[in-house]
Amino acid sequence: MSNNHAISKLDDLITTLIDSVKGYEHSADKVKSEAFQSLFRDLAAERAKAVELLQARSWALGGKPNEFGSVAGTVHRRMEDIFVALGGGDKAVIQAIDRGEDYLREEFERVLKDEAIDAETQDVVRRAHESVAHGHIVVNGLKDQLATA
Repeated sequence: MSNNHAISKLDDLITTLIDSVKGYEHSADKVKSEAFQSLFRDLAAERAKAVELLQARSWALGGKPNEFGSVAGTVHRRMEDIFVALGGGDKAVIQAIDRGEDYLREEFERVLKDEAIDAETQDVVRRAHESVAHGHIVVNGLKDQLATA
């Protein structure tokens, strides 16, 4: 059986996760709150580990995993800059992160439902998905905090 489908799906997730790492690093530089800066750097490091996990699986299947993010991720970060510049502050940053988290979660869920992907690869994707689920919970908590502030 060919590994091309699994490699392709892994590479899609890798690219999106790299965008997430860059997004959290970018957001850490944009927020004013030192607590948010630290949190976003921690989440970026956690996501970087998930990238490495997926890249290792892609290599094991014979792939050459992506090492860069996407143009869409770059555009997303520039839009965040615009919203911050327009006076959105930390709230605009968290809203941008939330949109990215929703997209990332959907991408992972699509791959986890893909029955054409072998069990070992699915297990690796599930482990990387833990980072995505954690980030989603954290960002929802931040949104709730800002809504009541």
